[in-house]
Amino acid sequence: MKRNLSLLFLLCLSIFSYAQILEPIKWSFSTKNLSGNEKELVFKASIESGWHLYGTDLPEGGPISTTFTFHKVEGAKLIGKVTADRTPIFKYDPQFDMKLNWFETNVTFTQKIEVTAPTFTIDGEVRYMGCNDETCLPPSPEEFNFTGKGGAAASDKNATAAQDSEKVEEPAVVPATPLTPATKPSVTEITESVDLWAPVTDKLNSFGKEAVSEDTSLWVILLTGFLGGLFALLTPCVWPMIPMTVSFFLKRTKDRKKSIRDAITYGVSIIVIYVALGLIITGIFGASALNNLATNAIFNIIFFLLLVVFAVSFLGAFEITLPASWTTKLDSKADSTTGLLSIFFMAFTLALVSFSCTGPIIGTLLVQAASMGAAAGPAVGMFGFALALSIPFSLFAIFPSMLASMPKSGGWLNSVKVVLGFLELALALKFLSVADLAYGWRILDREVFVSLWIIIFMLLGLYLLGKLKFSHDSELKYVSVSRLFLAMISLSFSIYMIPGLWGAPLKAISAFAPPLNTQDFNLYTEEVHAEFSDYEAGMAYAKKANKPVLVDFSGYGCVNCRKMEASVWTDTEVKSIIDNDYVLITLMVDDKTPLPEPITIEEYGKKRTLRTIGDKWSYLQRSKFGANAQPFYVLLDEAGNPIGPSYSFNENVSEYVQFLNNGLKTFKAQK
Repeated sequence: MKRNLSLLFLLCLSIFSYAQILEPIKWSFSTKNLSGNEKELVFKASIESGWHLYGTDLPEGGPISTTFTFHKVEGAKLIGKVTADRTPIFKYDPQFDMKLNWFETNVTFTQKIEVTAPTFTIDGEVRYMGCNDETCLPPSPEEFNFTGKGGAAASDKNATAAQDSEKVEEPAVVPATPLTPATKPSVTEITESVDLWAPVTDKLNSFGKEAVSEDTSLWVILLTGFLGGLFALLTPCVWPMIPMTVSFFLKRTKDRKKSIRDAITYGVSIIVIYVALGLIITGIFGASALNNLATNAIFNIIFFLLLVVFAVSFLGAFEITLPASWTTKLDSKADSTTGLLSIFFMAFTLALVSFSCTGPIIGTLLVQAASMGAAAGPAVGMFGFALALSIPFSLFAIFPSMLASMPKSGGWLNSVKVVLGFLELALALKFLSVADLAYGWRILDREVFVSLWIIIFMLLGLYLLGKLKFSHDSELKYVSVSRLFLAMISLSFSIYMIPGLWGAPLKAISAFAPPLNTQDFNLYTEEVHAEFSDYEAGMAYAKKANKPVLVDFSGYGCVNCRKMEASVWTDTEVKSIIDNDYVLITLMVDDKTPLPEPITIEEYGKKRTLRTIGDKWSYLQRSKFGANAQPFYVLLDEAGNPIGPSYSFNENVSEYVQFLNNGLKTFKAQK
């Protein structure tokens, strides 16, 4: 999906560069008197026919949500939040491959305030994005200013006049020099280096399409769910029910064909129940909310705690079961009804009985599916899970003789449950890591995370060899071949991770572990570190050194950026080319460090205010290169002109090497 998004933005902005300045969405601001000292700030958006303004709550990886930010509130206080006067339209957008919501024709947002002084002043901006069927506007901020008296609300004319007056007084400049407390740029310095910020979208597109890879598709979600269902079959909650349920269907009627048909219906019912669960969850929360939850720090903490509780239960500390009355009622329903309805109730009983074992698997699956941003993700994942879960019931009913060869329930099922407990503990740390990075606690730095994983998988290996036992374990007379091989895999994985304590990249777990920059003790010297984190400083050095530039648009919260750094940049050939032949500039677009002063720029005929370092680099990426997805790599000469196509997330090392070498050839040819 990120591939589609980045290509869409390149297309939209390249079309936009050839057209006249479009203003399909126009804003007007006014105030409205309420009772007493309460007033209402009114934000009205007029939308041209064929265009739409996106809503205030969109999933990540899609277009920008409409956001209201209040930078200055004096003489008043805000009451509640900004609300729209109508419900947005919810539709699936094939361009962004997700369900989105937007407004058409017009919409009015209001913010209630209470005036607490004789006069009040409120400044801020609304950041929005609009699209039609052919193109999209770049993310645009529209500034607003409200002033008035406590006794009466400012009129529409006063509010508009105050806004226009403030806009005229602000200088429109394009930032182009390092913004640090020690070196505050002047207008002259900015003007002298403005060519470095000149748009090069057309030149970039002339090299052809960027090198991007297909993002995780629904097929991967389906496969993940299927594997989760296969694993759930081996749990003590599900496995013993296979022979009991199949035998029930075979004894229910003497007609073997009908019993087989009933068993297949039972399997289909299982699929319907779990897919319905996925659709219900998506319907209640929406793909947007699920995606936001998947990346929300508080949600990750809660899910971490839930997984730990499940893991402790699997290890034998206590048993998690649903109220017996629930399954009793369903059993009675299944006995009292006939036909397809009774089969459905039996399938529902299976879903409830197996919850204590399948719950953490389903929960993890839903989180993974939701984090991919696809509206159908949870339903597709649940379909794969239920398909794997239903196959044995139908298969053994068709070939009942196979039941005799099934392993009987016993201690091996408890061992499977313990193994699942260890895996849940390891996975729980991933969710805690997301929250730890978001809040900056630094309690789960990379070496701590790797140490815990080494211990977990070492203990798992010892358990499989029978060297570690729990109170509810059966006596292990000998180690089977399968346990031996699983133990070897677990212990080998532990040994593989040990060099990570000294900074080894550990490519196999790069998607799970915290980034290398969180590791305090690091002896690994094969990492690639950017020489510059400032665009102008890096370009000045490149001109002096007569080298091409590799600009890396990244972000602290960019998972795919970390994957590229761990799996591609650590390659010996890639590192050698970057270190020796290029000047690397890494720009963090989500850097929240405030600029010494907000800087006003002019973009597409409108004035924008850049308030953070990340705002500055994000503006550079979209205005100069026509893109806003990360990671985003572009090769430049010392004058800021591209010498090759852009490159996004693609872990193919040979393609990245070719990308770098082609840039070098172009740079040398120009010289």
